[in-house]
Amino acid sequence: MDMPEHIWFFASALIAEVVATMAGFGSSTLLMPVALLFFDFSTALLLVGVFHVAGSASRAVFFRHGLERRILVAFGLPSLVLTLLGAMLVPSTPEALLKGLLGVFLVAYAAISLWHRLQIRPTLPAMAAGGAVSGFLAGLIGTGGALRGAFLSAFQLPRDQYLANAAAIAFAVDLTRLPVYFGQGFSKSVPWTYYLLLVGIAWTGSFIGRKLVTRVPQERFRQVVFALLLLVGLYFTLRWIQGAA
Repeated sequence: MDMPEHIWFFASALIAEVVATMAGFGSSTLLMPVALLFFDFSTALLLVGVFHVAGSASRAVFFRHGLERRILVAFGLPSLVLTLLGAMLVPSTPEALLKGLLGVFLVAYAAISLWHRLQIRPTLPAMAAGGAVSGFLAGLIGTGGALRGAFLSAFQLPRDQYLANAAAIAFAVDLTRLPVYFGQGFSKSVPWTYYLLLVGIAWTGSFIGRKLVTRVPQERFRQVVFALLLLVGLYFTLRWIQGAA
């Protein structure tokens, strides 16, 4: 792989981390569709996973005062179990289907978020269900952070508590799925320097996003992000439908 060919991927990674930190959901939701323009699905899944774990760690550190044990246990543990299951299914699932599922997920998530803000009581069953579904999607298609963010924001948590717990759970989920990806050989075509660069970009983007998060009207900003996700999701969904026709 030639580094100059992927400069736009790394630039997109920086933007994705800044935007994700400000918007309050995982950078993988933004970066995974971009990564698929440069890499095959399994390689993109691994690279974005490494990037996401670094970004999640930095956000957890920056917003650590908002961590809540009840949320970490009730939401986080089901996420870890289902993440492992989703990650193990990747090699046996056709790449075209994985891209199609990614597209359908992005369309559904963005459309619901644009026109309706979910409100859910933070009961133990609700947290466990949200953690399980988002964890499974994180392992299978690498974008469970969006659904995780949707559930946690639906619990009406204070901003710092929401950001801290979302980041901590995402970090644990990534540590669960990444060894599975490496063990399945997803890293064979990727230079090790890419991982180091992605870690540095993730921390830089989180720092910038943290500085900007209080200066931008959150609702309008999130609407723009969801609109972009909707367009990207439609692109992948239509490609999948055309390929199946």
